[in-house]
Amino acid sequence: MDNLETATLAAGCFWCVEAIFDDLKGVEDVVSGYSGGHTENPTYKEVCSETTGHAEVVQIGFDPTELSFKELLQVFFTVHDPTTLNRQGGDIGTSYRSAVFYHSDEQKRVAEETIAEFNAEGIYDNPIVTQVAAFEKFWPAEDYHQEYFANNPNQPYCNAVVAPKVAKFRQKFLARLKS
Repeated sequence: MDNLETATLAAGCFWCVEAIFDDLKGVEDVVSGYSGGHTENPTYKEVCSETTGHAEVVQIGFDPTELSFKELLQVFFTVHDPTTLNRQGGDIGTSYRSAVFYHSDEQKRVAEETIAEFNAEGIYDNPIVTQVAAFEKFWPAEDYHQEYFANNPNQPYCNAVVAPKVAKFRQKFLARLKS
């Protein structure tokens, strides 16, 4: 579809984030991968070693006539903890940082505005530390990471971490789910 926009977001483990955005109305495609680093075509093992500078991200193709970038960010900021630096739950390191890699000046403006609004409203007890940086390059993760939760729902990490996050998202955003 020619009218799709692209968003590249980091919110901890990409297995969780991909599973959430796959369910969101207006999202056409979600690919797990890596962004924000300095190594060409990094592997999962390299990214986990914390030597590449990359974050685990999802690259989202969305239809802005159904879902605005701001609405996408409102979901993003409520499905992870954007107040913890380089950490989401038990996942620790720069590869698990919260980040918005913007694809346009408009996305940058909307990201900064949304962060300011969330901070002003006191949604979180601590200020949002999400990195807002220009998108440079996206490297798709290995095939076995794609649709990981859908393909491995009984895997222990999926049962303990991904499934509860997806359930919480579905409950909160019931009206925004794909049918």
